[in-house]
Order: sequence, then C-alpha cells, then structure tokens
Amino acid sequence: MPDEATEPYPEAIPVSHPSGLGPGTGHRLRRARWVLVGAVVAIVGTLTALFAFGLSTDPTLVRSPLIGRPAPPFTLRRLDGPGTLSLRSLRGHVVILNFWASWCGPCRDEHPDLEEAWQRYRDHGVVVVGISYQDRPQNAMAFRRELGGDWPLLQDDGSRTALAYGVLGVPETFFIGPDGRVRDKSYGAVSYPMLTDEISSLLPGGATR
Repeated sequence: MPDEATEPYPEAIPVSHPSGLGPGTGHRLRRARWVLVGAVVAIVGTLTALFAFGLSTDPTLVRSPLIGRPAPPFTLRRLDGPGTLSLRSLRGHVVILNFWASWCGPCRDEHPDLEEAWQRYRDHGVVVVGISYQDRPQNAMAFRRELGGDWPLLQDDGSRTALAYGVLGVPETFFIGPDGRVRDKSYGAVSYPMLTDEISSLLPGGATR
C-alpha cells in the first residue's frame, strides 16, 4: 500500500463559477458597468448644459444679419386704402418698418408710442409703415379702427416679406436709413424714447425730441 505521505495529490479539477463565467469576469463586468454609467452621466450632463444655455440665451440679443445691408425690397397691397406701396418709393426717407398683428399683446402696448413718434416726425422725412403678420385683413383693420393711427398698413400675403426680413415673431421693428440700408432692429414692443433715439440718429443732422 503506498505511503500516504509520499503519494502525490490528484490533479486539481477546476471548479466552474456559479454564474457560468470564468474567474475575473465579475471584475470586468463591474468595470464595464461603471464605464457605461460614467458615459451616460457625461452625456446627460452635456445635454443639460446645452438645454440650460438655450433657455438662458435671449434670442433677441442675436444681431440681425440685415443690419448695414440694403433692406429687402417689397411692393405690398395696402390695407388702409387702394393700391400698393413699395419700399423703393420711400427712398430718401427714414422708414420705421413695423411687423405687427392684431392678436399680439405687445403690439397693442407699443401702438401709442408709434402713434406719438409718427405725429412728431412725419413732417421731418420719417415714414412709419406697418406690415400685418399672419393676420386676417378684417382683424387688422378692426385693430386700427380701435386704436387709431393713419400710417400706411400693408398686407404681407404668404409672409414673404417677413421671411425676407427674418422675422421670428411680432412685434419686430426695422429702422431703415434714407439710403435704403437697415440701420437697426428692435425685438419686442418699441417705446417712444427708443424711437426718438433711432430716428434722431438716422435723420440728416439729427433731430430733437
């Protein structure tokens, strides 16, 4: 009978992992899981930052690409009377081009200021022009009858002129110099002090309030 002390041990039989995976696989899985979690966290963080930036960025602070360039030409049907009006016919005047709508609350707020500026500067080579934006003609004229004013009102069928000017929403107002170039743009309701500042900078020799 062989001596137990000298008899070699039988060769070790590998024991299978309960999961069926080999040794070290669990560590690799945990590492891969953390890498995946880290990637997801990074993506979510980036999207959150971009979304927050978008909410905190005021689109009205974006400078219009038209500023300093010739104003897009137009010839539009008048709402307040017969015929049409073209931008070309206003060359040599300061043009306050106001895109508005009867359903627009800020348009109602700014209307008295436009009226005041129109009455103050109409005899100084300044023309206020209102372009109805995505509105029904009857609603636009009801707005005019209610709030008053007698500057030209135009109908922009198909919003083609609004598209040419890059209008994002109303009210938006473009300030066009006597040379036919866009000199400035205002997003939102204008005020009388703003209008007088813009007009004074565009009139030859300036103008007083």
